[in-house]
Amino acid sequence: MQGKEISAQEVYIGSIDQGTTSTRFFIYDRSGKPVGSHQVEFTQFYPQSGWVEHDPMEILESVRVCIAKAVDKATAAGQNVDSGLKAIGLTNQRETTVVWSKSTGSPLYNAIVWMDVRTSSICRKLEKELPKGRTHFAEECGLPISTYFSALKLLWLLDNVDAVKEAVKKGDALFGTIDTWLIWNLTGGKENGLHVTDVSNASRTMLMNLKTLSWDKTILNTLGIPTEILPKIISNAEVIGSIGKGWPITGVPIAGCLGDQHAAMVGQACRKALEGSIAIAGAAVQWLRDSLGIIKKASEIEELALQVDSSGGVYFVPAFNGLFAPWWRDDARGVLIGITRFTNKSHIARAVLESMCFQVKDVLDSMHKDVDEKGEADKDGKREFLLRVDGGATVNNLLMQIQADILGNPVVRPADIETTALGAAYAAGLAVGVWTEKDIFSSGDKTEKPTIFRPVIIEAVRQKRVESWCKAVSRTFDLADLSL
Repeated sequence: MQGKEISAQEVYIGSIDQGTTSTRFFIYDRSGKPVGSHQVEFTQFYPQSGWVEHDPMEILESVRVCIAKAVDKATAAGQNVDSGLKAIGLTNQRETTVVWSKSTGSPLYNAIVWMDVRTSSICRKLEKELPKGRTHFAEECGLPISTYFSALKLLWLLDNVDAVKEAVKKGDALFGTIDTWLIWNLTGGKENGLHVTDVSNASRTMLMNLKTLSWDKTILNTLGIPTEILPKIISNAEVIGSIGKGWPITGVPIAGCLGDQHAAMVGQACRKALEGSIAIAGAAVQWLRDSLGIIKKASEIEELALQVDSSGGVYFVPAFNGLFAPWWRDDARGVLIGITRFTNKSHIARAVLESMCFQVKDVLDSMHKDVDEKGEADKDGKREFLLRVDGGATVNNLLMQIQADILGNPVVRPADIETTALGAAYAAGLAVGVWTEKDIFSSGDKTEKPTIFRPVIIEAVRQKRVESWCKAVSRTFDLADLSL
């Protein structure tokens, strides 16, 4: 507002959180407190075993609905969002790949989701052909050749979808991850949409050089990917462009963009962080709900699992589409082992919760090993290791206690568990001057006190359970070719 200083009560930052199973929009006030939000689930498509797709147009509509509903809710609660919304940030499921027509704005195929493993044969072929095998591009992009990353999904589209091939030939094809797809549409689409991606999303394509933060020409040439279909790489916090006509908040600048895990780290005020990705965590609970019908709502798993005091020797490894860090086995498939006549659905529910926690421990053990090898470990050994958590699954107190027990370290849950959306809002607010880096990364408490879960089992029991988990993981390997 010109002519007078904007009061703290009239300053808001919005945040699109576009996830794998749902889209959300949050509105935060200047103190970082959410004052309105809305969530919409969308369809998961499974055309074949191991294939997972989304409809990009359905995702787009879910964003539209979430923005409109969240603004309505905040306004109804007395917040002057219409005049006070200064910018929005965007965070998204990473690696999910879309190719669309520049002239029509229509997707040329469904979005291929990050967990999709249809590119296994392409990965094996490249590993055999390239001199350094699976790690051939690791020095440039930091990633192994894996079905996980966008480059392989793009290769599949270029090889298998005629509409994509034709559009590339005509110069009418645009490639992007979900952030790129959304920003292009939000800023004007086929009229004048901006074709961009941020470094955190670009780093997950397997095509960005980590040193130059630009597309790596050698990788592109080796894979045969045309540069002209790629978006421009931008930073996480800058004014990208304004939301165009036809959207609920026309004219508001988009000023922040981060992939979901990076956004969560900003929301947790982390300055440095290694990364390790787990393929299936909360989605395993959805599997119990939607595919097996063991529970009717995701929230019911805690009560069901609490009916037993252990998993009864049952171990569940949710390698539905392979295993990511630290195993990197796209030939793995899910197993449920240790079943006896004693086993009931409560034991299975508890084993599903435990599977999330064991996977986290696998990644953390690998991270600790990397830090020790690089000589960056805590020199005096006096600081206590704390695991900071966030996201919807963390409302489950039993899950948090199991995580602390399996790790042997405290687990810290913030009062506001939606740190992914908050991180994107912080990035946008930073770009438009609502917050400073000191505001975001200061060690002082910005919110209510967190909840801390401390381990209660003895080391011998913990070690035995970890050994049993590793045995279960080993049983998942080389199962991708099982006949259906």
